[in-house]
Amino acid sequence: MRLKDIQDIYHKELDELYGKNEVDSFFNLVMEHYLKLDRMHLFMEPEHVVTKTEEQPLFEALNQLKLEQPIQYILGETEFYSLPFKVNEHTLIPRPETEELVALIIDNVTSSAVKKPLKILDIGTGTGCIAISLAKHLIKAQVSAIDVSEGALEIAKQNAELNEVGVAFIQDDILKTCYSAFDAESNYDIIVSNPPYVRNLEKAEIQPNVLNNEPHLALFVDDENPLQFYNAICEFAQLNLKNGGTLYFEINEYLGEEMVELLKAFSFKNVELKKDLFGKDRMIKGVK
Repeated sequence: MRLKDIQDIYHKELDELYGKNEVDSFFNLVMEHYLKLDRMHLFMEPEHVVTKTEEQPLFEALNQLKLEQPIQYILGETEFYSLPFKVNEHTLIPRPETEELVALIIDNVTSSAVKKPLKILDIGTGTGCIAISLAKHLIKAQVSAIDVSEGALEIAKQNAELNEVGVAFIQDDILKTCYSAFDAESNYDIIVSNPPYVRNLEKAEIQPNVLNNEPHLALFVDDENPLQFYNAICEFAQLNLKNGGTLYFEINEYLGEEMVELLKAFSFKNVELKKDLFGKDRMIKGVK
């Protein structure tokens, strides 16, 4: 079958569900992933014919897309901060707004003329996207990462190897962690976290392909206590963040002011609430 004919089938089956531009993007991704052909190939060789063996994964991906499974899970990979990352059902799919959090930290570090290696801890690491991106770009930093999920940590370790960085991974639950396990020599210059922050009342705003596929453990918090992870991490930071160290969070866009009050309640100084590219409250930082 001609590759162009398969592309036409993708549009016929999926355009109503996703829209033409999104389907074009999906087809380019599966073509590159399974056939190792770039998006220009169809323009250059519109009569390109694929074998039955080559067709099979393209149609399998089509069937999964019809069931609204995320393309990243179908392919088992995505890109974050221009780096490749493996993903699966144990991990959230890294988001562009989290790239902004990474960029903020890197900009802050590189503009402060740090002379000694920094110690960085990422709490709730998931795929490891934050920790690994920081380790890749801040080559002198000593980076550690915590997650409660054994499955997520397995993927994070693979991603560290894939991106050729050293990150120390720790399985722990920040809501139950024994702070004494982190001794004085483990005090960090930077603690960063993108914890669960979507309230159950906000589920209606979540796309079905996210709601039905990505791990709820990493997404949702109780409506009655939406800042439980932030509160626990602030408590943890009181013992494990150096004086003058910085705490960074990705946050719920609706709870910016509440987060400012929380950090101030824990005596963090120079608290800054920052918006993402869409103008939503998305990041906050404070200095111990």
